[in-house]
Amino acid sequence: MVRILFAASPAIAVPSLGALSEMELEGGALAIAGILTNPDRCRKHGYDEPTDVSAAALALDPLRKGRGLPPIPQLKPEKLDGQAREEVSALAPDLLVSFAYGRIFGPRFLDLFPMGGINIHPSLLPRYRGATPIQAAILARERETGICIQKISLGMDEGDILAQEIFGLTGRETAVSLSCAVGDRAAAMLRKILADFAAALAAAQPQQGQASYCRQIRKEEGIIDWGKSAAEIDAQIRAYTPWPLSVTNLGKDALVILEAQALAPQTERAAVGTVLGTDKEKGILIQTGDGVLAVSRLQWQAKKPLDWKAFCNGARGFIGAVLGKPQ
Repeated sequence: MVRILFAASPAIAVPSLGALSEMELEGGALAIAGILTNPDRCRKHGYDEPTDVSAAALALDPLRKGRGLPPIPQLKPEKLDGQAREEVSALAPDLLVSFAYGRIFGPRFLDLFPMGGINIHPSLLPRYRGATPIQAAILARERETGICIQKISLGMDEGDILAQEIFGLTGRETAVSLSCAVGDRAAAMLRKILADFAAALAAAQPQQGQASYCRQIRKEEGIIDWGKSAAEIDAQIRAYTPWPLSVTNLGKDALVILEAQALAPQTERAAVGTVLGTDKEKGILIQTGDGVLAVSRLQWQAKKPLDWKAFCNGARGFIGAVLGKPQ
């Protein structure tokens, strides 16, 4: 029986944890040796909360108990140091399965796994190696993206490809919606890989093509530059939902743009950032460096989100204002 350590933290990885649990409960040839996830952190409610994967693992425990299985051990080290390696070794894992864990695995850590490790990466490698491939694909307005399951190597996302799935994009995805779609697809791919892991390893292929990279997103990148095109700003809004969100200002007041779409340029242009008016079907019209952005949902910072009609009803003098001007 193959004992798997699942290294993951965010919601995108929860379906894959579910797939591993189902395979174990089906009496297959694998067992979940444990979960490696990030430490509990203080979130919006003001107290420490577990990661999405940690919470999902806890939710599985009653079902496991009913099948005579013990709770899933959870490791939450701040660092993958010597102590963390000892804790992992005590679980006697054979294979490491990683999905958005967010840390680099060193050689001494990888040596703990006799069968090595595999990583689920939501891009068409070698394109968009790194931390934010979903956001990068949306920002680049890609027409397609995909998922790769790769062997873990010492270089970042450089391992051979065991499986790949390609799918089209509509151009209306947000980071949330695309993550949900990727999470479900990845879980099905993982099941297939693990069902005949030896064959998958034998069929692994080196990555082909020019590599590109993406990095962690900084909060200040959410500030809207109205000099960009409407299409670029629309992509930013979708890529940065739910974090860091896309923000502009009207005087001293911060304004968050939640949903929008790019329209064709108008014959008469105003200064970039100008609120031109409204369209009864598309929303609030804002001039950009190329084209008009139609905003359908927005909010003043620290206020509740509103559709554009409700927002305009409570925002006197908004039409004709110029957004993003220095205070």
